[in-house]
Amino acid sequence: MLLLERDSALEALTQYAEQARAGEGRVVLISGEAGAGKSALLEQLQRDLADVRWAGGTCDGLITPRPLGPLFEIAEELGGDLLEACGNGSGRDELFSLLLRRLSAPGTPVVVAIEDLHWADESTLDLVRFLGRRIRMTRSLLLITFRDDALGSDEALRIALGGLAGERAMRRVTVPALSEGAVAILAADSGLAAEEVYRLSGGNAFFVQELVQSAGELPASARAAVLARVARLSDSARAVLDLVAVAGLRIDVELLESLGTTTSDLDELVAAGALVSEARTLRFRHEINRRIVLSEVPEYREAALHAQLLAAILRSGGTDEALLATHADGAGDRDAVLLHAPAAGRRAAGLGAHREAVEHFEAALRFAGDLAPRTAADLYSRLAIEASVIERWQLALDAGQRALELWTEVADPPRLGDAMRALSATMWRLCRGPESMELAIAAVGVLRDGGATPELAGAYAHLAQLRSHHGEIEAASSLLRQAGDLADELDLPDVRSDVANTAAVVAWTRGDEWMPLLRHALDIALDLGAREQTARAYANLCTALSDFGRHAEAESYYVLGAAFCDEAGMVRFGINLRSTWAEILLGLGRWDEAADVCRQVLASGASPLNRLSAAIALGRVLARRGDGDPWPYLDEAVTSADATGRPDLIGLTRSARAEAHWLAGDPDAALQDIAVGSVQVDRTHDWIQGQIATWQVRLGAVVTPAPARLPEPHARLVSGDFDRAAQLWDGLGSPFDAALALLDSGSEPGLREALRRFDAIGAVAAARLTRRQMRRLGLRAIPAGAQPSTRSDAAGMTRREREVMTLVASGQSNAAISAHLVISPRTVEHHVAAVLAKLGVGSRTLVAAEARRRGLLDAPGRPDPAGN
Repeated sequence: MLLLERDSALEALTQYAEQARAGEGRVVLISGEAGAGKSALLEQLQRDLADVRWAGGTCDGLITPRPLGPLFEIAEELGGDLLEACGNGSGRDELFSLLLRRLSAPGTPVVVAIEDLHWADESTLDLVRFLGRRIRMTRSLLLITFRDDALGSDEALRIALGGLAGERAMRRVTVPALSEGAVAILAADSGLAAEEVYRLSGGNAFFVQELVQSAGELPASARAAVLARVARLSDSARAVLDLVAVAGLRIDVELLESLGTTTSDLDELVAAGALVSEARTLRFRHEINRRIVLSEVPEYREAALHAQLLAAILRSGGTDEALLATHADGAGDRDAVLLHAPAAGRRAAGLGAHREAVEHFEAALRFAGDLAPRTAADLYSRLAIEASVIERWQLALDAGQRALELWTEVADPPRLGDAMRALSATMWRLCRGPESMELAIAAVGVLRDGGATPELAGAYAHLAQLRSHHGEIEAASSLLRQAGDLADELDLPDVRSDVANTAAVVAWTRGDEWMPLLRHALDIALDLGAREQTARAYANLCTALSDFGRHAEAESYYVLGAAFCDEAGMVRFGINLRSTWAEILLGLGRWDEAADVCRQVLASGASPLNRLSAAIALGRVLARRGDGDPWPYLDEAVTSADATGRPDLIGLTRSARAEAHWLAGDPDAALQDIAVGSVQVDRTHDWIQGQIATWQVRLGAVVTPAPARLPEPHARLVSGDFDRAAQLWDGLGSPFDAALALLDSGSEPGLREALRRFDAIGAVAAARLTRRQMRRLGLRAIPAGAQPSTRSDAAGMTRREREVMTLVASGQSNAAISAHLVISPRTVEHHVAAVLAKLGVGSRTLVAAEARRRGLLDAPGRPDPAGN
């Protein structure tokens, strides 16, 4: 079939290939609806490009995709060390590095195509992030196709693509629907009415092709066209087609032949256009075809076909445990599931495909009653770990509790103690503080009598972490010494990293120097390649620097840490970092961005502990602006913090809610929160003590923290030096706190300057409170301030995102938007990515049409691109 209306896309891809050939590697996101012709575009590009090495892989449309399936297909084509590593079970870090090394090698440039990213496993998304951040320094081109209609429903895909939005190497190409004219050309010799073909297909290239090939009779839909063609097959050929549909998008011819498939059946399928021949494989022309065919296969027959495929793969010596586990599960073969699913789960976990690991372990545990207690206990322990990584906390809790029961039955003290420690960590994330502490103490008790073991070292380190967060410094220090001694004796660098990390928590609670300890923890983890310890070190660095008002440093560690967690599949710590990022944005006065990040975190299924910071930040934004209901978020944060029993979190959340009460004109309620937050404030670090002291002054209460422990901005305010406090807050880049200090001064110049600042940053509630105080003092000529916008936005965009959307829709480049709005290009890229995600489109070229369809460009108050 002709490739029509794709000249501009091909021209852009050819240009990007030339840029890559010249040493500026590119990653190109190619989006369009299912059947738009993304694969056909790549096939044409492959024919057009000369002197390049092409390697491609397709993401599985299976229920549980094979971890790194596209990478293994790419390795088959590139060969060498990469193929050897794929065959010997190497870890994903090595596989990623080997692929990057191949793409960076001198000689013929390489084009890598990864198709159907919307079906990618977790590790493949990590691979895309890994390459996207590094490919610019190569002579290679990375092409990624995905369905843009999957962005709205696939959280992992949206986050992965959003993470690439700011990369200089990233480019976008959209494959739109065909016009009526193009459809008319394609339908010209079919005997069908072109307008009817366009009406039924909507310009979708795949549907047009199916309708045109419907042998002169126009079916009711493209689906009917596919089924009509299938109905013309012989019974034996149709049976083979059903088998291929169950197998996946493609299948080896040798595997089909081993099942007794005849050459005549295969020839019939290819001749009819039902399958496409590629070397020694056959594939459907499109995943849509496969799914239509599969939908017609009865469940009982589908199970039988899975069983046939499983037997054939085993006879041929196949060792892909993920594929074997999938067919075993589809066949309902208990013995095969128990043999292959645990191995597939372990391999997926090792490759960082944690979601796929969870699915394989769950498949095996559906038959837990047929397992020996030790085997079942091991699987439940693994399931609990993998579920915790991807923030499925109810599953982690249920699996952890069952593992604990089974290890108790087995009477294996090391595994029992380790299960207690793991379940304690889950309870901690669920903000069940007393239960977490009880389990952590019990784990040490169970393991202590067993002598020097890695499990005991881990239990000491974990209990030290809990003690440190509860401000129990002496107990934490003693446990750290014991954990450190065991780590040295048994050579456990991962435990050494955890010990250094927790020692930093102890140091900042004492008021000692903590940064070198956290840097040491990070260095150990990076050298070891320990993902969890590395992620934890980044998270604590970002949190501590944010808490201590060092926002610029915190932002740098956030960028590094978020990139690491995204690439390493550390979902839990990645969400933790994003929650802290929201707090940083709040402190910097970037409230639109802070609220956006908070809502993403709160919608992600995060643990109560990871939700806490985002709930605080969003509650504060809403309270300060006076344009929403902050109480559900602040009440949730207080409830979670109280349940942990941690003095630092109790102080932090009560300060936040006290601020909201004060802004709402209820100082008595604010005083009650501050009274609770100050009970154990001496067990928290200096900056939380400073918050409590500041609010005690502001509310007329007795200041309880020791003045010597207060950070300088808080100490200045407590001592009455309000102007200096404001200067210090300005120096830290905290505009709201600086304005509050000026308000606290009570002087006319201070009040007027505070009001100006509150109005400038949109702190409506604080500005309202300031005006009331000015009126009470009898001040005249009080500025009225700007009227709040009455505009509503069905797309859920912030004010800045609406401005960027309008400018994008008018055809403005990122550079022009940056100049017009006086914001950095990187910030523009962030806003553009958010706009695309909220509109559910894959390219900026679709923004205008979608925004008009929703009526967003007709709303008042939009920015004038010309600046008039």
